[in-house]
Amino acid sequence: MNKILLLGGVTEALAIARTLGPGHIYSLAGVGRVPTDLTCQVRVGGYGGAAGLAQFVRDEQISLILDATHPYAAQISRNAAEAAKLCSVPCWALRRPAWQPQAGDDWREVSDWAELIEALEPFKRPLFTLGREPLQHLEEIPEGQFWTLRALDVYPGNGRCEVIGARGPFLIDEERALFERRQIDVLISKNSGSTATEPKLEVAREQGLPVLVLKRPVLAAVDREFTNVAEVLLAIRSR
Repeated sequence: MNKILLLGGVTEALAIARTLGPGHIYSLAGVGRVPTDLTCQVRVGGYGGAAGLAQFVRDEQISLILDATHPYAAQISRNAAEAAKLCSVPCWALRRPAWQPQAGDDWREVSDWAELIEALEPFKRPLFTLGREPLQHLEEIPEGQFWTLRALDVYPGNGRCEVIGARGPFLIDEERALFERRQIDVLISKNSGSTATEPKLEVAREQGLPVLVLKRPVLAAVDREFTNVAEVLLAIRSR
């Protein structure tokens, strides 16, 4: 039997999961909402590294690992590729193309948190769209800066940081209003390549604001790589 283990993490993964029958498994790390309307099985939680994932693949007699995790989830992608090799099953990956700067953009790539904080020194009102990572650094916010942090869910901030819980897709007018209301002077973003969150880049471009872009990690090599859902579904049907 062809049994797929779909590792989710991006919106496109759910679109793929909706096409899978009860013999397949849609796996989520546990962050965000868990869909309840799927025909396939849904598994929530980790595996204990590549070895644990490999054991799960053997136990469940998985014939294909399909990695549709976030472009910045490099460790999960490495575990998927390694587990596939350990079990002698193929590993495919859906990987969104990165956003590319356009005319009028002022993008400044940073490699890690230390480089990001150094690049932030001249600014007063940054908007962070990196997920939860900045929550670990709330006590390090310099005097004179006020952070706006947008994440999937609301978390406690402090006197110099407000956390907004919001989920895309975001409309450009909503993003304009957010930038104006919060007096944003710099945007911090991962290069996720998602159309749902791209309007923030358009607003930064319109307003001539710099964007600090966290560099994409290098992901593990896989047997086949796809850039969109249609390519993946065609390959699955052709197996």
